[in-house]
Amino acid sequence: MAAAAWHRRIEWWFRGAALVAFLTYLPGYQASHSGGLVEVERWLNHPVLLLGAAVVLLVVSMVVQFEFRTRWAQLGCAAVLSPLIVAAAAIGGLMFLFGGDGRLVDRKPDPSRPDHVLTITDVAFSIDPIYRVELLTGSGWTARHWDLGTWNEGDGFRKAEWSGPDRITVTAEHETRVYTVSGDGRLGEPEVTRR
Repeated sequence: MAAAAWHRRIEWWFRGAALVAFLTYLPGYQASHSGGLVEVERWLNHPVLLLGAAVVLLVVSMVVQFEFRTRWAQLGCAAVLSPLIVAAAAIGGLMFLFGGDGRLVDRKPDPSRPDHVLTITDVAFSIDPIYRVELLTGSGWTARHWDLGTWNEGDGFRKAEWSGPDRITVTAEHETRVYTVSGDGRLGEPEVTRR
């Protein structure tokens, strides 16, 4: 009876750890949307690592739930699960180290407000670039990012620049978008001009 209680306790520890990994990911996911906190996204928006860990911990909790009576059943289970856990940990660690936020192409501070910075990032992990244009406001843990959009090579992205005080112009092959930036860094609806 004591062994069953011990197994149940271990099972719930693993499930609790899985819940912690899942709940740790949620603020990072929320911060990845426009207006989110930059540092929270950078540290906690790692779905492969955190959600992968949650899944692995749930699988381990289910394995602990079963009581393997024979030595061969225990060895077979360990032989199947051990490589899976090691591979999942390796993939999660590599994604955490090398996944990153893409390659920064350009960074342009607003001439009148140095705490407003326009960034252009190549987020593609291939030969063809995909450009994400964002406005960063503030600094440190209070810095927020505001999405202006994402353009790929087929959209004919040309440039994004400050075109006046609190105005950003994004030029593509077939259109020009002009955004107005409010004092707190929020973006207004773009004025779109077709070419």
